[in-house]
Amino acid sequence: MSIEALLSELSEVIIARRVAILHDEARLAYRLRANTVKTWPEFEEIITDYVQHHYARCVTGGGRIDRSQAAGRAKEIINQAYHRQGGDTRSAFRDCQEGVNGGLRGILDILCDSIKEEAVQYYSRSVFDRYLPPDNWPRQKEMVAQFIRHCGVALPGIDPSDPGRYARDIEPLISAFVRSLKQTSTIFRKL
Repeated sequence: MSIEALLSELSEVIIARRVAILHDEARLAYRLRANTVKTWPEFEEIITDYVQHHYARCVTGGGRIDRSQAAGRAKEIINQAYHRQGGDTRSAFRDCQEGVNGGLRGILDILCDSIKEEAVQYYSRSVFDRYLPPDNWPRQKEMVAQFIRHCGVALPGIDPSDPGRYARDIEPLISAFVRSLKQTSTIFRKL
């Protein structure tokens, strides 16, 4: 198991093929009748239905998640996205009523992007788990050091002087890698 093999599986092209395209196609397959809503129940119904649709296409292999879980997940994602701008789900609802900031289409894009980012995170973790054997500390540390050297400054917040730190706790390295992809990769660009 070489660093080249790990890097190959974490390339933008491979991640796009194995993860991102499926999510983009799920978003494209969901059709809206309008880009605005009139009522809160209509807004709730559409975001819940969309999350169920997206999970069925990309996460559960055709199965649907419970409506209350889908509604909760949708609101959690929207709250996180709008919180960065000082808003919340109610702000998103008003945007959808007025058709501003992308309206309902913009909200569905937020949902898609968040679910896709989570899938890229899970995929990346799976790749690292395969290439960093927990029973071989020297190998694990060396692979992490090589990965950090390869990525260089593209990993925000990662201290390259202590690769052992990330070999022991891989999550910060994975998060930095996905953040870096999100900033530079076409897999996270709008459709």
